[in-house]
Amino acid sequence: MGGMGGISEMPGVTESEALATLHRVFGYEAFRGEQEAVIEHVVAGGDAVVLMPTGGGKSLCYQIPALVRPGTGIVVSPLIALMQDQVDALRALGVRAGFMNSTQDFDERRVVEAEYLAGELDLLYLAPERLRLDSTLDLLSRGKIAVFAIDEAHCVSQWGHDFRPDYLALSLLGERWPDVPRIALTATATHATHQEITQRLHMPTARHFVASFDRPNIQYRIVPKADPKKQLLGFLREEHTGDAGIVYCLSRRSVDTTAEFLSRNGIEAVPYHAGLDAGTRAAHQSRFLREEGLVVVATIAFGMGIDKPDVRFVAHLDLPKSVEGYYQETGRAGRDGLPSTAWMAYGLNDVIQQRKLIQSGEGDEAFRRRAAAHLDSMLALCETAQCRRGQLLAYFGQDPDLAGCGNCDTCLVPPETWDGTVAAQKVLSTVVRLQRERGQKFGAVQIVDILLGKRTAKVIQFDHDQLSVFGIGEELDEGEWRGVVRQLLAQGLLAVEGEYGTLVLTEASGSVLRREREVPLRKEPKKPATLRPASGSSGRSERKAKAAAAELPEELQPAFEALRAWRAEQAREQGVPAYVIFHDATLREIATAWPTSVTQLGGISGVGEKKLATYGEGVLEVLSSLATTTEGSPSVDAPTADGQAPAAVTDDWPEPDEEPEPDWI
Repeated sequence: MGGMGGISEMPGVTESEALATLHRVFGYEAFRGEQEAVIEHVVAGGDAVVLMPTGGGKSLCYQIPALVRPGTGIVVSPLIALMQDQVDALRALGVRAGFMNSTQDFDERRVVEAEYLAGELDLLYLAPERLRLDSTLDLLSRGKIAVFAIDEAHCVSQWGHDFRPDYLALSLLGERWPDVPRIALTATATHATHQEITQRLHMPTARHFVASFDRPNIQYRIVPKADPKKQLLGFLREEHTGDAGIVYCLSRRSVDTTAEFLSRNGIEAVPYHAGLDAGTRAAHQSRFLREEGLVVVATIAFGMGIDKPDVRFVAHLDLPKSVEGYYQETGRAGRDGLPSTAWMAYGLNDVIQQRKLIQSGEGDEAFRRRAAAHLDSMLALCETAQCRRGQLLAYFGQDPDLAGCGNCDTCLVPPETWDGTVAAQKVLSTVVRLQRERGQKFGAVQIVDILLGKRTAKVIQFDHDQLSVFGIGEELDEGEWRGVVRQLLAQGLLAVEGEYGTLVLTEASGSVLRREREVPLRKEPKKPATLRPASGSSGRSERKAKAAAAELPEELQPAFEALRAWRAEQAREQGVPAYVIFHDATLREIATAWPTSVTQLGGISGVGEKKLATYGEGVLEVLSSLATTTEGSPSVDAPTADGQAPAAVTDDWPEPDEEPEPDWI
């Protein structure tokens, strides 16, 4: 009885055993970052709170302790719709995994219960609401538990963007099983959320592990919103043709129209939102996981536990409500460590709409203040003239690289700034005159029309062409004035009021009108450029290595594509996502090393014992068939006599990637 590897007594569990399990099961030679320290602590019986970004290998932090400690690892996860895929991925590695949730019938649950009680499961996945049932608690009490893993632990935070009441009951795990170590994991949390997790889960003695929040392979970009659907189409056609990705929209209607627009223009896209029936949602999610190159257009209802490692872009057509939400959503891109893009179109209406939603939403004044603070931080990220990645890292309490990241739009094409004090005074003066002279409040469109001297029907109707500020803003065009208004809202120098989004002054407005405060503004770019990571920038070797990994030499592309085709066929036969077979990163390394024996193939990162036994001969057959053809032959790039790949191909290969772990909104 006990975890994989036959460990029956805790004194026999050693650090080398954890490392041996990493190599044998997952096919990796060494732990990364904080993984080793976390695993060693939990294996020894200690509680842990782990903050680690998506793609950082969180799942290994509980999977390996579950495999080397006696008993079954109980994983608490909110991801009912994806538990089957998670279990399939583990079984492909030879791990004895199971799940229990409401999708199963009575007989299926009885089988899993029997396996657990017989000590035949290494990992058992449960939804949090299941732990509120006495029958589940009684079942767990009758078996041997190795570790409790509480995934997506930020769901316990009542101030967070994904609060789930069922998580509050998880504090009972420590009370009922005080000798079983607990590990709470999340991909993102501010210091306040971090403390709330510890408090609400009753883990006062837990050791805290906080990894870097940097995702160096993701390029962050925010463009001024003009015609967002066409901007998105241009972005996809120019940079991500044939790539899998996620597009987030605020409303269901926008999701439907955007998916239809992309499909009509030659990009295969499907919608996903709560207004669709459950069968359609499940089918679209399944297609996204199993097909290559599909785009899902969704509200934030989509993304929970998406394990797909090769999502090459995440696009936002509407402003997220918080930096936490933005970070989690963009974090679904590039889980395999290869170059990916987080792209967003952002404009004045986004700011007005979000401000209105906060004012009209449910909740008390304290809740509205917290929501406004979240939005302010998001606006600061959008409006910054400094490194966006640095702004993100600073938000999560991490010191940014003062030299910039070299892989975000503000680093690659630094925005121009200008002294917008006079322009700000003109906008604020227009608002003042409307209110004081006419007792009126209007939105941004009317303010801009007055400044530009436009005699529209509405301007004439209200005699606004008689105001002293009429036509005083002809030095800027309409788009530039909208940019000024947007930035004044972001800086708290203007506010939105009422259901019609009228503009009013704030306490800070007076200092600008009295010439006591300067107002620096970003210049609105005329046409956003296609950006590529800078080369040669100091302190960015990891990012350059990740980018280099995406480019295989031309002569190795046929091998990579042949391996992908073989993988797709295997995935279809088994009814699992392609990444369950092998990640793209593993296929790239296979194409590069060109192994000619099972032993050589076993040395590739991501090829553990089970996958080697299951797929080894198939992979070698693909390479062998290519080697007999002129076009597919590795020729001068073939392995040397000792089985090593040529240095010219492998010098810049990146660190191995972990198996995918859950991440969601």
